[in-house]
Amino acid sequence: MKDRLGRAGTRARAAAGAVFVFLLLAGAALAGTTGKLAGRVVDRQKKPLAGVNVAIPAYRLGAPTDADGKFVLLNIPPGKCEVRFRLMGYRPFTVRDVEISADNTTRQDAVLEDTTLMMQEIVVEARRPVVELRATSNVANVSREMIRSMPVQEIQDVVNLQAGVVDGHFRGGRSGEVQYQVDGVSVNNPYDNTNSLKLDRSLLEEVQVISGTFDAEYGQAMSGVVNAVLTRGGDRLKANFETYGGGFVYSGGDRRRTDFTLRPSAIQGYQASLSGPTGLPETYFVVSARRGVFDDYVYGYRLFRPTDRNDFERLIFRPTGDTARVPLAWSREWSGVVKLTNRSIRNVEVSYQAIFNHLDAQRAEYKFFLLPEAQKTQRTRSVVHGLEWTHTLGSRTVYKLSVRQNYFDYRDMAYDDIYDPRYDAAGVLKGDDNYQQGPVLQGVDFGRFTQRTDARVFKGSFTSQLSKEHQVKFGAEFQLPKIVFGSPGGYLRYLTENGVEQLKRKVNEPPDFPPVREYRPVQGAAYAQEELEWNDLTVHAGVRAEYFDARSTIPSDLENPADSISGVPHSHPQATTVKLTVAPRLGVSYPVSERAALFFAYGHFYQMPGLGNVFDNADYSILARLQAGDPGQFGVFGNPDIRPEKTVQYQVGYKQAVSDRFGVDVNLFYKDIRDLLGVEFVKTYTQAEYARFTNVDFGKVLGTTLTLNLRQKGLFSGSLDYTWQMAQGNSSDPRETLNRVLNKEDRQPRQVPLDWDQRHTLNLTATMSRPGQFAVTGILRVASGQPYTPTTSVNFGGGLGTNSGIKPAGMTLDLRMERQVRMGGLAGSAFAKVLNVFDTRYFNGAVFPTSGSPYYSRYPSADVVALNDPLRLYQPRRIEVGVSLGTR
Repeated sequence: MKDRLGRAGTRARAAAGAVFVFLLLAGAALAGTTGKLAGRVVDRQKKPLAGVNVAIPAYRLGAPTDADGKFVLLNIPPGKCEVRFRLMGYRPFTVRDVEISADNTTRQDAVLEDTTLMMQEIVVEARRPVVELRATSNVANVSREMIRSMPVQEIQDVVNLQAGVVDGHFRGGRSGEVQYQVDGVSVNNPYDNTNSLKLDRSLLEEVQVISGTFDAEYGQAMSGVVNAVLTRGGDRLKANFETYGGGFVYSGGDRRRTDFTLRPSAIQGYQASLSGPTGLPETYFVVSARRGVFDDYVYGYRLFRPTDRNDFERLIFRPTGDTARVPLAWSREWSGVVKLTNRSIRNVEVSYQAIFNHLDAQRAEYKFFLLPEAQKTQRTRSVVHGLEWTHTLGSRTVYKLSVRQNYFDYRDMAYDDIYDPRYDAAGVLKGDDNYQQGPVLQGVDFGRFTQRTDARVFKGSFTSQLSKEHQVKFGAEFQLPKIVFGSPGGYLRYLTENGVEQLKRKVNEPPDFPPVREYRPVQGAAYAQEELEWNDLTVHAGVRAEYFDARSTIPSDLENPADSISGVPHSHPQATTVKLTVAPRLGVSYPVSERAALFFAYGHFYQMPGLGNVFDNADYSILARLQAGDPGQFGVFGNPDIRPEKTVQYQVGYKQAVSDRFGVDVNLFYKDIRDLLGVEFVKTYTQAEYARFTNVDFGKVLGTTLTLNLRQKGLFSGSLDYTWQMAQGNSSDPRETLNRVLNKEDRQPRQVPLDWDQRHTLNLTATMSRPGQFAVTGILRVASGQPYTPTTSVNFGGGLGTNSGIKPAGMTLDLRMERQVRMGGLAGSAFAKVLNVFDTRYFNGAVFPTSGSPYYSRYPSADVVALNDPLRLYQPRRIEVGVSLGTR
């Protein structure tokens, strides 16, 4: 029987693989990291000019116009470039600062003047459209200049400012539903579907944020895509250096219950970069490095040491600390990038890129404020590196091949070695409620966790502009991740032997004490995308196929999961099945005038849940001890045979350029979310129950966004976006259903507001600047309250409807001010950044469920610990000042 099932599983895998390979033969895929330039060249009588040489000298790209005067140039790196138009008998024409965006068509027309005499070349400055009328979805392309002017430091700061984004949740979706890419290749960690890299703003050429529907070339995401395009080297040697420092400035005491002490060196940053030619033929480089130091504003007193021995029975405390003040949370970061580009082969660009992060940190828990040394520390090491080959076949066809390694290593523990004698000397954490509301007074945190992902990613793309109006893309991607996680070295437990309690190491004793586990799933995707631009009508149509093989097993009979029940069918490990999905995508933009357009988009979007939840606690043999009673006594079991989660999105919108300076974009969106990871309860043949992950959760999101853009004329420019949305579902967290059952609540599905259901969100960015002299940028964020579950008392059973209460609204303001100077061939600036200018205490954080306020509880004696915890409030005002210097 087992052999037949195994052969059946093998045949199923082979069949699914054959279908997937067939789809791959259509082509290979790389998400957009370059843009397209298109336009028309005419004379003064508006007649088309054929044979005009259109060139971008910086990238050695060029093409002639056709009989209709039209041209198309592909594979242009994002950023500003110079475009030249040349034709014998006509005055040369050059357009400077033409802004190219990744995965977007920039239009640049030209009018040439005929002449029989040598005349001076015409040079004009390009102006980016205030509204992209051809876009079929909501895409924010944040340029290098915009990033430099804003009070942001890393890529996530930029993302959180976009319309429809609430604390990393895109348009009401759960966290982990966003695909993060660097130069078009995923840097998500499959363990939890989160970004594995921190990218400093100095590395970014452009950030593309897609918060609505997206084309078929993007996958393993249900809510959005973030694509970071990094800087690249050129013909000129350029250097840049920046340093800043600062700290938190706020009034002490009051609601934060902390003493204020100015620490100007609590926050430090140092960044240096160098780019230019290497000296080898057609070879260029970029090298950048950053050092970051951060000490949080909440400080502890080192009054106790982990090895102190207090007499808790007689309430005798013997602190031996030095009473030094140390930050409860801190981080020390090294990061950087190395990139080499070679164009010595005709029409070929070969590049190698490596990005690294090295982060040591400590998360703050206020219970450690008298014993900071008892906390665990977190260490993160991540490296993303690889090669890319780009071959331009004429002016209208290009293909790319890419191979990357994404490596991520995370450790969370007090000491690296489980046999470290400091564990024995300190012992387990202990505190007493009679001593300052129960902080930790001795011991060390025994928690130990490691997670490592080593993924090989293979991608490719083929893009061809078949005609002036018609472009096709094909693509594929394979990812071979090795995922390792668990408690490294074993587990620390106190056991009694011969009447004496001793600290023991439990090493590799499954199922109770399993070793660090390793899994090697296989992921793949293929897509075909068609783009039609005809008489200003734009159509994007595509289909994407995705493949996943967990390469694991599950029990063949879930009612006898450990094969421990006699008199019923035997259960054995059964191979998981291959998951294959097909997702159609469609987007249409239709012009209703020269300055306005309607657009519509629809698509199916699939992704696998975070594989940490899928594979964690997936050893069902422990259920041999299962008895009737608490269904969560062994936690939630993983399910390697889980299906992909699914979202169907609909979007319709209207865009209008009211003038050359002012544009409006308004849209309505709806998301139908199905097959989310959630908990089911399985009954065995003996009527005992256990909890297991499966595809049972669901939700829906309805919303609208309004975006206003004001281009600079004179001193002022800015943008405003407003989002109204309603996000509902049966649970905000995959484990929520189990928690409800353990609290004796109804387990039946119901639809309630999700934790991040923020009905009203407004972001206002305003800039006052004079190019080359000064710039002042402010970002105002206003948000209505997110939901919470009110309670009438602190006792069991005092809760009201889930998320039936609304937290208070919040507002924050961030500023960046810069004064620029020029010294010969160098450009420098002095700048200051003020975050949380008004020292806001509360911005969508925790509230007391008995009052709905972050400041007071109806039962202060019961909530005294939380009332004294300053970490429940928003970070205070933060001021940084710095200087930068670089070549022009």
